[in-house]
Amino acid sequence: MNQYLEAGQSEFNKALDFFRQDINNLRTGRINPAILETVQVEAYDILNPLNAVSNISVADARSILIIPWDKKIMKSIEKAIVEADLNLGVVNEGDKLRLSAPPLTEENRQDLVRKLNEKMEKTRISLRAVRDNIKNSIEKVFVDKEISEDDKFRFIKELDEFSAKQNEELKNIRDNKEKDIMEI
Repeated sequence: MNQYLEAGQSEFNKALDFFRQDINNLRTGRINPAILETVQVEAYDILNPLNAVSNISVADARSILIIPWDKKIMKSIEKAIVEADLNLGVVNEGDKLRLSAPPLTEENRQDLVRKLNEKMEKTRISLRAVRDNIKNSIEKVFVDKEISEDDKFRFIKELDEFSAKQNEELKNIRDNKEKDIMEI
């Protein structure tokens, strides 16, 4: 692997990692506590991540239990979850909150797949931008006569092969998530 590709490899990885995190918020047939990662709770006069003020566990395939460490912030947690608009039913059971996910309809599933495809396309654009930046740096060093024409074409070929592998990985991640979404 050439030094230009090695230097930009972390950017490719960042784009794929961001995509993985971004699609965690998309619901599937099973409920996943990862959908709560973006929920911020106002407690002790500051915003805290939900998992910093409570214990989160999966009760069954369609519900999550949230047990706050301090019962005084129960209302704040409930309010934060409702405001996050996660399409979850919230039931206050006194000492804990139960979040239940309504079953997905075919229309909901198609809508989630559409959102998934939009997120994938944004990530493809990011991957393409990273590829273009690396290619431009290779072409710049060629123009500056730091590498030969053979090296330039070899480096660009390596870049194209690596870029194709990254796009294939992106497609695999997307296909697995679509399978989870469409599973009944």
